[in-house]
Amino acid sequence: MSFWGVLVVALGLGLERLTYAWVWHRPTAFQALCKRAPFRALASPTDALEYLFWGFKTLQAAIFLTWCWLWGGGVVRLPAWDPAMIAGLLLVGSGQVLNLGVFHRLGRTGVFYGNRFGYAVPWCHRFPFSVLRHPQYVGTLLSVWGFFLVMRFPHPDWVVLPLLETAYYTLGSYVERQAGGESGRVRPQPGGTCGPPGVHPPASAPLA
Repeated sequence: MSFWGVLVVALGLGLERLTYAWVWHRPTAFQALCKRAPFRALASPTDALEYLFWGFKTLQAAIFLTWCWLWGGGVVRLPAWDPAMIAGLLLVGSGQVLNLGVFHRLGRTGVFYGNRFGYAVPWCHRFPFSVLRHPQYVGTLLSVWGFFLVMRFPHPDWVVLPLLETAYYTLGSYVERQAGGESGRVRPQPGGTCGPPGVHPPASAPLA
């Protein structure tokens, strides 16, 4: 792949992170955008952000598979079972456990930046937040590294996109902390760690 091809891939993956950063910093502007097509038919800004989330995940998957196809000589196929493949599958599995745990604890409102749109949301200390500050970021990165460990290791290109994604997510985490990523969170009442039913914790683990 040429330099320009790598640049296009980097921009394609970076678009997701830039969008989330913009929404995090400018929630009011995003809410105004949601009143226009194609988001106008959706019920809330969190619905619109979920809509974008799945679109970005589709784009990310397409980029990953295209990368494997180009560097694989026009073929995408699973390698034979070996220690690298087993390790990669374990990483993907661990990452998805963290991601599912975040969705379970936060719910849709919390995951999709509900606290930035004015929803009252309490702090959450239960797993996976009991072990990681940003479990959804970590879960996504484990999945990315595992995917390329399975699909491209030991070819030298296998680390390129995982390293790029690691840089993006690390920068995104830093920017959100600098912007008060934990602002607006409400401490839980005694006896509770994730708030009452129907009230979800905030996006302290931002979108994957």
